[in-house]
Formats: sequence, C-alpha cells, structure tokens
Amino acid sequence: MSLKIVVCIKQVPVSNNLKIDPVTKNLVRSGEAGVMNPYDKNAIEAALRLKEEWGGEITLLSMGPPDFEMTLRQGLAMGCDDAVLLSSRQFGGADTLATGYVLAQAIKELGNVDLVLFGRQSVDADTSQVGPIVSEFLDWPQITFVSELHSHTKNSMTATRLLENMQQKIEFQLPAVVTVRSEMNEPRYPTPRNIQQSYKKTIRIWDENSLPVDADRIGLKGSPTVVRSVWAPEKEAKATTFLKGSADEAVRELLIQLRATNLL
Repeated sequence: MSLKIVVCIKQVPVSNNLKIDPVTKNLVRSGEAGVMNPYDKNAIEAALRLKEEWGGEITLLSMGPPDFEMTLRQGLAMGCDDAVLLSSRQFGGADTLATGYVLAQAIKELGNVDLVLFGRQSVDADTSQVGPIVSEFLDWPQITFVSELHSHTKNSMTATRLLENMQQKIEFQLPAVVTVRSEMNEPRYPTPRNIQQSYKKTIRIWDENSLPVDADRIGLKGSPTVVRSVWAPEKEAKATTFLKGSADEAVRELLIQLRATNLL
C-alpha cells in the first residue's frame, strides 16, 4: 500500500508588533518574520510515519506570500518529498472559505491523492475551519482532532479522535481529510543532511492561472467573512516595588504584601 499524502501547512507570525491593514482589516503578513504553525509539524510527522510504514510520497501545500518558502523548506528538511506554494496577490485577504477553496483546487490538480493532513488549528487564527472546508470542497470524509492514526486496509484507515470528554475510534474510507492533535506524536528534528537536501528541491509556485479556480471565489472577493473592527488591547503600566534588605528580609516583606492583597 503506497500512499500519496498532502500536508497543508501555514506560516504564522512570531512578532508581537503585527500590523493590520486599515482598509481590509486583515493581518499584514509580508515583511514579518514567521515560523511553521506548531500543529502542522505534528501533521508532517504523522505523514512521515505513514510513509515509513507503507511507502509513498508526501507533498507540502501552503498558501501565502513568497517568504512562505522558508517554512516549506523546514518541512522538506523534516523529510517531505515535494512542496507547492500557492502565491498570488489575487489570493490575498482570503478568509477560511476562500482559502479552503483554493487549497482544494490545488489538491485536485495534484491528482490521485489518498490522504490530506492538517494540524488541528493555526495558532494565529485558531478557527480549526480550513481542514473541514477543504473536505467539503473535495467531498471526502473528514476526521478531526485525531490523536492516533493507523492504516487498516488498502482503501481505509482507523483513527482515534480525542474529544473533550471522550475518545472515539472510527474507521473511514480513503481518500480523506484528517486534522491531527499535538498529542499524536513528537515531531522530529531535521537532520543536517536533510536540511542540505531541502535546498536542492524545487518549490513549485502556483497562482490563479495554474489552477481551475473561479475568480469570484478567491481572495477578498471570495471571502464572505467581514471584519468590522480590529483593535489592540491597551497596555497598562503597573507600579513596580523593589524589596530592599537581605534575602530573608525581602522574603518577609513579600509575604506581608501577598497576604495584604489576599493572594496568600
């Protein structure tokens, strides 16, 4: 059983000094340092383990500006085979619906895909929506919040879903879309050799002309979500008290103050 797996990943910002476009109310991603969404590393690790067990190939898929290539390189360095970046100004400002539509069209373009893996959510938006949206556009089964994933037969797999108050074991038919939890595995570190090899691999860049997409369903035009307003929380400066004296005296004074504020 050889599997053709697609892992959809996202680059998320690491800066606390993010900018919001005043017109679109969307996050301005260009120029900001980014890293791979942590949950996506679990999805990559799950794909790598399936490949080690059953053989096949793993393609990374992401949508964003050109600097997302660095995050795709990280995934290639972990051991993935191929990568595609969906990058175009026409894709900019997409909400989860428009993003899911473009990703689904790209997966169809790749062809003969058996399994699509996502992290359970991205740490910047926290919606957990894109994976299920992709499954709807593909008309494939969706299995979310998966903590264990096992191959079962040539055309099906079994999974354990870790829910809030229960576990659910489920068998599903391939092809399918799965979102994985961080409890599933511990992502591996790239080896020096794989890091070197990752820069020898070509990342394919696809835009709206590379895919059979409807121009009315991509980017801002295809995004029904409307952000009415965005604001940053006010920074409140608090008084700082420095405790003087010896260590014992400082500890006694700290305990007195903590008791006075009912924290002890």
